[in-house]
Amino acid sequence: MKETESGERGQKRKEFIRFCIVGVVATLIQYAVYYLVQLMSDSSLWLNLSYTVGYVVSLVCNFFMTTYFTFQSRVSLKNVAGFGGSHLVNYLIHMVLFNAFISIGIDKVIAPWFVFAVAVPVNFTLLHFVYRKRS
Repeated sequence: MKETESGERGQKRKEFIRFCIVGVVATLIQYAVYYLVQLMSDSSLWLNLSYTVGYVVSLVCNFFMTTYFTFQSRVSLKNVAGFGGSHLVNYLIHMVLFNAFISIGIDKVIAPWFVFAVAVPVNFTLLHFVYRKRS
């Protein structure tokens, strides 16, 4: 029994490390797109639009990296639906936090990093349930 528990912990640890690698790549993609788009205008509408565009571009990349690399799975209807659902929740968390941080005066250049710090652990937990292997 201990070997099984140890193996499960090791597997979860490896998944978490791969999740972190994918998360860094996806976060950098999201931030780069956000930053480039928000340079076009200084209005709050453009801030939300640029954040959303960055999120969507990152989402597509993230789906394939998460499916194939992090959880070493295959694309399936369950994964697409679960990933989409978890990221809808994640997007809402992102937008609420992003606008809250902006409204309290955190600079638009660094506000996303505060959002990432809160949203990433939530997203990992949600995705773990989506990609969990059933025995």
